[in-house]
Amino acid sequence: MIRVTVTYPAAEGSRFDHDYYANTHVPLAVSTWNPVGSEIDRGVSGPAVAAVHFTFDSMEDFQAAMAKPGTAAVMADVANYTDLTPTLQVSEIVSS
Repeated sequence: MIRVTVTYPAAEGSRFDHDYYANTHVPLAVSTWNPVGSEIDRGVSGPAVAAVHFTFDSMEDFQAAMAKPGTAAVMADVANYTDLTPTLQVSEIVSS
């Protein structure tokens, strides 16, 4: 299993619309990429204002998802809810 985590580092004066993120952006990503699972974090303490975790069966499934035509629309949608630059972490899940 592969977990793809996208985090948004907190920054003074930045903009992040949690409602848009949870109700529009992440559902758009899920409908485009069809991950096995997804989960949203809303930061309350620490370095990130928000994060999302997508789970895929394999690295190949993740790469195929990123190659889908709708990926460009998902990426373009980021400007609708934040001015932060997200960071991406791809991890292998070694236990559950």
